[in-house]
Amino acid sequence: MNSHRGLSRIRGLLGRVDNTMYELITIQEFSAAHRLRGYEGKCERLHGHNWKVEVRVCAHVLDERGLAKDFAELKAMTARVLDDLDHSDLTTLAAFADTNPSAENLSRHIYERIKRELAGSSVQLQKVVVWESDTAGAAYTEDRNA
Repeated sequence: MNSHRGLSRIRGLLGRVDNTMYELITIQEFSAAHRLRGYEGKCERLHGHNWKVEVRVCAHVLDERGLAKDFAELKAMTARVLDDLDHSDLTTLAAFADTNPSAENLSRHIYERIKRELAGSSVQLQKVVVWESDTAGAAYTEDRNA
C-alpha cells in the first residue's frame, strides 16, 4: 500500500462518525480579586486568587490534519475571554452586578462567553472548570438532555 492510500484510509477511519468522541483540554490562568457578598467569614472581605481555568471541548471527527481543533486557536479564544477578568475586582464587573463572583458563577460566565465564541465551530463546549486554589474549584456544563 502506498503512503498516500494509507494516509487516506487513516483519515477515513479517524473521521468516521460513531460513538467515539475526542476531548481537548486547555488550562490557562488569570489573577483577580473578589469578595462574596452576604457570606459570613473571610471570603466576605476582598481577597485575590490566581485562578486556573480548564476548558474542555469535544468533537466526533477530526479535520484533514487529524485535529479536532487547533490548541492555539482554542487558547487564543479563551485568552480573549480571560483578558476581561485578569487583574480586576470581579465584584465590580457588570457580569457580577446581580450575582456573587463565586467560582460557580465564574465558571458559568466563562462557559457562556466561550460558547458564543465557538458558535459555528467544529467542536462543542463540554465544560469549564474554574480553580481558585489547588484544592477547590467549580465546574459548569449544560444539560444536553434538556
